Amino acid sequence: MSNSKFVIDKIAKLFEQGIINYRDFSNEILNILKSKRDELVFKMKLTSKEETEIIKKRLDNLEKKISILEKKNKKKTKKAKRF
Repeated sequence: MSNSKFVIDKIAKLFEQGIINYRDFSNEILNILKSKRDELVFKMKLTSKEETEIIKKRLDNLEKKISILEKKNKKKTKKAKRF
């Protein structure tokens, strides 16, 4: 119950601050939920904080490499020659 109250309080504070833009609102909600998820993971002691940060950096690097490779593959497509 306290976790849901925490999220509701955060959303109420966002409205009080006058966030009008939908993107800002959705980004703030995602940040709140991510922080609560991280707190839960740390409380469960699944991984240490350092290990989690290293894994996040590796994942970011892999995502960047994948996006670069996808861009390269799109550029290499050629039309077939007609006879």
